Parts: sequence; structure tokens; C-alpha cells
Amino acid sequence: MPNPIRLILALHNHQPIGNFEHVFQQSYEDSYLPFLDVFSRYESLKIALHTSGSLMEWLDVAHPEYVDRLAELAAKGRIEIIGGAFFEPILAMIPSRDRVGQIRSYTRWLQKRLGTTVRGIWTPERVWEQNFAHDLVDAGIEYTILDDFHFKMAGLTDSQLQGYLITEDEGRLLNVFPGSEKLRYTIPFASPDETIGHLAWLSEQRPGSVCLFGDDGEKFGTWPDTKKHVYEDGWLVRFFDALVANQSWLQVTTPSEAIDNVAPVGKIYLPDCSYREMTEWALPTEQLVEYERITHDMHDDGRLAALKKFVGGGFWRNFKLKYPEADEMYSRMMMVSRRLQDAIDDGATGTLVEEARTQLYRSQCNCSHWHGAFGGIYLPHLRNAVYRCLIAADEILDRLANRPETWVEASADDYNFDARQEVCLANDRMMALILPSRGGMMGELDVRAIQHNLLATLARQPEAYHRKVLAGANQQNENCASIHDRVVFKQADLDQRIQYDKYPRKSLLDLFYDNETTLAAVASGAAALRSDFTHAHYEAKIRRNADRIQVQLVREGMACGVPIKITKGLTLDAGSSTLEIAYLLENLPQDRPLHFAVEMNFAGLPSGADNRYFHDLEGNRLGQLGSKLDLGECLGLNLCDEWLGIDVGLKTSRPTHFWAFPVETVSQSESGFELVHQSTCVQPHWYVTGDRDGRWSMKMQLNLDTSRAESRVTERAGVAVVVG
Repeated sequence: MPNPIRLILALHNHQPIGNFEHVFQQSYEDSYLPFLDVFSRYESLKIALHTSGSLMEWLDVAHPEYVDRLAELAAKGRIEIIGGAFFEPILAMIPSRDRVGQIRSYTRWLQKRLGTTVRGIWTPERVWEQNFAHDLVDAGIEYTILDDFHFKMAGLTDSQLQGYLITEDEGRLLNVFPGSEKLRYTIPFASPDETIGHLAWLSEQRPGSVCLFGDDGEKFGTWPDTKKHVYEDGWLVRFFDALVANQSWLQVTTPSEAIDNVAPVGKIYLPDCSYREMTEWALPTEQLVEYERITHDMHDDGRLAALKKFVGGGFWRNFKLKYPEADEMYSRMMMVSRRLQDAIDDGATGTLVEEARTQLYRSQCNCSHWHGAFGGIYLPHLRNAVYRCLIAADEILDRLANRPETWVEASADDYNFDARQEVCLANDRMMALILPSRGGMMGELDVRAIQHNLLATLARQPEAYHRKVLAGANQQNENCASIHDRVVFKQADLDQRIQYDKYPRKSLLDLFYDNETTLAAVASGAAALRSDFTHAHYEAKIRRNADRIQVQLVREGMACGVPIKITKGLTLDAGSSTLEIAYLLENLPQDRPLHFAVEMNFAGLPSGADNRYFHDLEGNRLGQLGSKLDLGECLGLNLCDEWLGIDVGLKTSRPTHFWAFPVETVSQSESGFELVHQSTCVQPHWYVTGDRDGRWSMKMQLNLDTSRAESRVTERAGVAVVVG
């Protein structure tokens, strides 16, 4: 008989803020409920379970009976409830005060609802930095779960990973469990016999050890093909049967029981790290391609296994560089977090503070800030949810500050931590974040009435997996492959849809083209840019009146071989839903026209639906928002999303041509490669020549009509009053 060892099964169930209701429900039906049903029958087994706060809130409303069952099993000692940061942020992504606050908040919620003591947390995506130990202990936590990869990167060998270890920061001691990468790949993809065989081998090599499996609960039913494999084909029953059959030497336990009964095997200081695949995804694309090439070339080299324990990938925080849009969400979150803390420091307390804090915490959910095997940052509804929470938090803080009914303000600061100043132009209806150092572009446009950022866009950039798409592979894996090994295409001809952007897909980008440039060339990315304005620095000035503020941006540069000067102004009135935009071009040639365009992008207005469409100034529909438009000699264009309740109108003082086309990415998700609509690009463009002074000017109004959405709110409020 093998020597006794302990096995901890720790599951992590999570759905992000902003995910679709049907995804929550399907995951419940495919994973969470059937797993609990099977597990409940095995009274001698125990598990540890972490459920993210965003998922737990949904479960408590949609399926409170499931949460009641968790409480009952926890009371019997069969499930240890693992806590965490409430809304599953990457801990490196949020300020220390919010780390501690989120953990304490979720601990209180779990203790109140489940009646359980929380001793440990699930570290989201196992992204670890050593100073976290300080915050975790200050938040009342005794242990966390990481991957064995962290410990190997610290220099430990497999033979030294016989249980949990102690780590320390500023004198705070924290227990850390190494999760087994081997078990992550065998459970549930290999046969139960293979897992039991590995554990038996461990018992011979390291008797008395504590081995931990820690991974996503969605592997048991929600991941592609796993529902059939785990439940219909009986994998989970066979696995639990095998655990019961080997209980004479294999004790299935929990993290707290292990800590209470087994001494730590040592002390360790861990490097900044995550699980192995995450460190690879965090690499810049060119470096990830090189990494994959080298590991592929060395696949049959016997030295590779020995080398891997010394090889790490990238640093998680650099996802904010790999995807600038992730940095935008982070920077915006920091604006709100700092504003909330300033209010608290000034003595603010009470319900509004707690409401703002909850919205801030929700916005910190990690899934939209990175990308690997899942859609992540490529999913617009996840990015939209982040901004919805941030805008909601700002509105609450406005109420806390007792702002008047209508107001307007402008401020300049380094909001995105790049050592350059940005300008925030805002009123009671909208907020525009302007980046003078980046082409004078508008990087964010919040519509307060619907809590929506129209510039939550995503630029198209190379991904390492695009090589598979371009190769045209379409491989349907047999059996139940890990999502890391699947190659499946959700649409045809994706290899023809890959293209990359030359600049951020934002608004008020100043472009010059050859005069013969066409919509097809612009939409495909083939059009050459004939100026240096797009990425350049503009000088910014703020002009203030009591109820009207203008931000003026000025730059001299080259366009089509001609030195010209561009001045653009953004003007906003208190109480207004219209942003006035004025352009003045100077030093233009009088003998030939220059092809000038202003790019605007609008995100969160999806394509492919009849109630999301273009229309002209007379209200005539011009096609769904995924259409390509090439309009001549008109004065305006509108984008209407009836579901969201907004009509975005562009109106120009000069007749213009309008190009419009969808911006779509080819990205990887757990179910395969897919095409995702990211934004609708609209470019009014002119063939401009200078007057006798070499000048050309135009004005444009950007109107954000949310009357449809606001009338719905009024109707609902009226119904509530009548019912009450």
C-alpha cells in the first residue's frame, strides 16, 4: 500500500462583471450545479471552493437554493469556503487600500450569508507580487493558493514541494500552497487512473506530503466538450470513486485542515509571477512568437524539461503596455479610486460612499484587462461593464459633492501616468478625455445618462496565434482536449479578415490621404497616411467662462509635403449634450487640394441588428452599423442604437463626404477563433484648398441624444409609483 499523503481539491468558480445573463445561467447548469450534485453524494470527501463575488451575487439572486446548499455543506465541514477580493481583480491592478478593502468586504459577505469562517483567499489568476503578503495578512487572511511554477521560479525543486510554505513581508507571515501543474493538466482531461497513479508515485517519493489541485470549476462542464466528458461519460463519478477507493492512503482534505495538522515545509520568497501560460501571454507578441518557436524546436530535446523551471515569461503588469486599452481602463479606475479616497479624507461617510466604493470595486474585475485563451479584453461587453461601473461611481461622487443641476469644468493632469498631461472636459451630461500628446485625440467619451463610454474601442494588433489563422488550420480535436490545445474556427475565411491598425481607434484623429484614396483602401488599412499629425504632440489651452469651456489644441506639422498648422477646439456648455468641434487649417496651398479627414470611432454600438443603424439628417435609414458607407456631399450622419437608447449625431458646417466601416478583430476565445465587432469608424473627409490667406475652417457638432433611454427610466419610475 502507498504511503499516506493528503490531497486538496480547490475549485475556483467565476463569471465576470458584464458577462451575459445566459452565460451565467449556462455555466450554472453545465458546471456549478451538476458538480455539487455529484459531490454531495460522496460524504467522505471534502473540497475547497472559491466563488467570485460577481458570480456569488448572481447566484444569491438567481439560485439562492444553491447558495443555501453551500452553507449547509460548509457547516458540515465538507466544503471550505475560500474568500478573495470581492470582484476578482488582479491584485497588481488596484491600489493597496482597495486590495485590503475588497478582501475584507467579501469576507464579511461570506461570513454573513454562509455562516462560515474565511481563512484563505484565491489569488486571481495567481498573479503574485511579494508585497501582497502584507496586504493579505492585514485583511485577515492566513493562506493563499498559487502555482508550483511560482515556487520553481524561486529555485525550489519538485522534491521540495511537499506541502505549503511560509512567506513574509514586513513581518507579516502568510501560508502559501503550491498548486500542481501536473494535476491541472490531468484533471479532468486524463483518466482518473492516471491521476491516482501520479498521486501514488508521489506517496512513494514524498510520503506525508500535501498535494493541491487548484483550477477553474468551469473545467467541469463549461469548457468546450467537458460537460459530456465529465458528467455524461461519467468522468467525475469515476474520479470520486477512485478517491474513495484509495482513502486508506489518500486523505482528501482542505487547506485549513492541512495548516492545522501539518507543519509548513519551509520558508520562501516568491518572485513576481503567475501560472506559466499567463507569463507567456504577457509577453509582447514578437517575443511570444520567438518563445513558441524555440520551445517547439526543442520539443524533443531532453534538456527542455530541466530548462523550463528556470524560464519565465513576461510580467503581468505589462498587459497594460501590450494592450493600451487595458491601461486606459486602469488609469480611469485610478481616477475614481483617488477621487473616492479624497472624499473620504475630507470626511465623507455614509451610504453614498459605500455605493461609490461598490461600483469602484466592481469596475476592478480583471477579465477585460488581459487576453490569453479566453476572449478577455477583446470582448466589448466586458470593457463596457468596466466603464459603466466607473461612470456610475463618478455620478455618485458628484451627488456626494453636491454639484448643481448643471455644470461644466475642465482639468489638466497626468491621468494615465505617462508623464504628460491630459485634459478632462466634463459637464453634467458627458465627459471627454483629451490627449494632447497623442495627436490631440479624444480617448474617452462618457455618456452619463446611459453610463456608456463611446470610446471603449480596441485597436487591431498582431497576436501570436494569428499564425494559425493565416495558415488556414481548422483542426477539430478528438476527445476532450485542453482549451490550450484547441484549434477551431467559428467563422469562415478568418484568415482574410486579419488586419492591423496604424494608430489607436479613437476620435478627433487628424488624417491626410492621397486624393485618389478610396473607402476600400481606408477600411482595409491599405491607405497611406500623408502627414505627421496622427501621433504628434499638440499644445493645449483651456479657455473658461462660467458655463462654457473650450479646450484648444494647436500643432504645426507636415501634410502631403506641405508645412501646415492645425487648430482644433472642443467646446462644451453646462447642461449640454452637444460637443462643439471647430477646425482651422492654415498655410494651405491654393493651387491644389489636400485630402483631409477627421476620424471618429464609436464603440459599444454593435453591428448585425436592425435596431442599430445609420440614418441621415432626415431620419432615412442607411443600413445596420456593420455596413460600409460612402456618402457624398452631405451635412451629417447619425448612428442610432435603439436598445442602448442613444442616437449619436455628427453634423458639419460644410458639405462633406462620409466614410463609415466596421472595425473588427480576429481573436481567440475558449470556443475557438472568432470575429468580433469592436467599433464603427466614421470619417468625414474634405478636399481642402486654402483661401487667399491659406486658411480653411469648418465646424462640427457631436450630439449625444439619449432621450429614448431617459424616457424608459421615466416610464419605469412612473410604473413603480403607481404600483407602490
